[in-house]
Amino acid sequence: MTDRPRPAGSTPAGLRAGWLAGGVLAVLVALVAGIALGPVSLPPAGVAAELLDLLPGVRLHSGLSERESAIITQLRLPRVVLGLLVGALLALAGAAYQGVFRNPLADPHLLGVAAGAGLGVTAVIAFRSAGGGTTAELPLGVPLAAFVGAVVAVALTWLLGGAGGRARTPATLILSGVAVSAFLAAAQTFLLQRHIETLREVYSWLLGRLATAGWHDVLLVLPYAAVTAAIVLSQRRELDVLTVGDEEATSLGLHPQRSRYLLIAAASLGTAAAVSVSGLIGFVGIIVPHTLRLLAGPSYRSILPLSVLFGGAFLALTDLLARTLASPAEIPIGVVTAFLGAPFFAVVLRRSRVS
Repeated sequence: MTDRPRPAGSTPAGLRAGWLAGGVLAVLVALVAGIALGPVSLPPAGVAAELLDLLPGVRLHSGLSERESAIITQLRLPRVVLGLLVGALLALAGAAYQGVFRNPLADPHLLGVAAGAGLGVTAVIAFRSAGGGTTAELPLGVPLAAFVGAVVAVALTWLLGGAGGRARTPATLILSGVAVSAFLAAAQTFLLQRHIETLREVYSWLLGRLATAGWHDVLLVLPYAAVTAAIVLSQRRELDVLTVGDEEATSLGLHPQRSRYLLIAAASLGTAAAVSVSGLIGFVGIIVPHTLRLLAGPSYRSILPLSVLFGGAFLALTDLLARTLASPAEIPIGVVTAFLGAPFFAVVLRRSRVS
């Protein structure tokens, strides 16, 4: 007797559980490796014991010195946790954008988030520099400017996409995002030319970084991460229905436009929060969800939660490469993700054209 063929797109329950376990394992590996490796190497077993000792009700002796424990809890752990959060947000937003726009090349910066954040940061650095200050005096100013600029850019894209009373379709929103991005990029270039002395500071932010002196950035982005994840993950079944087209989705009782707008708003909010604390880190929102789609199947009920896990692990490990490849110097993390993502983007583009 031969086995009956499995329906297209179905995934065995064991495989789903296996992917979930793999995602959790990837996060744990990234957490321990990101803390153990660096200019001061720490024993992985001691790092794991120190992390477990931080849990309520757990008491373990890690064997690490007081200085090594301080390196973990005050320096490396906040940075790795921030990488996990930012990577999870970018990958989750990328998966949501790809589902909403039905395009495997869509990414979180599609609606002008990057251009708006870049302009906001450039403006606050330029004006503070003109007043004799430095970015060191702006622990909140730079993230706040990036967040406000990103949100304003998405709002402008939204308004332009519905100008003239026309319906906001994925195509009009993409074109509006291109126009808004071009305008904001031109404004940023103008500011840089007027304040040439800020070039180095601005570009160090634009290239992406996860440097943090404590838990401030983690606490700053955590509420937005929770809201974004709750909304996007709650819409994972609706996102699967959207892939069959608006007419079929409507016949199944779904309101396509309402679900699409909710997903775009949540994904854009999460992207803005991530960009505000990390700078512009590209390709995470393309590499992770598209790879999961190829390996774990096309259902967003699997892609979205796995994007949270593997996206966080991917960026935390990428940050580890950025910190160690040219030690004691540090490579901007956006450069590392670009080296990894550009060839991947070319392969995805070629496959999409062939298909």
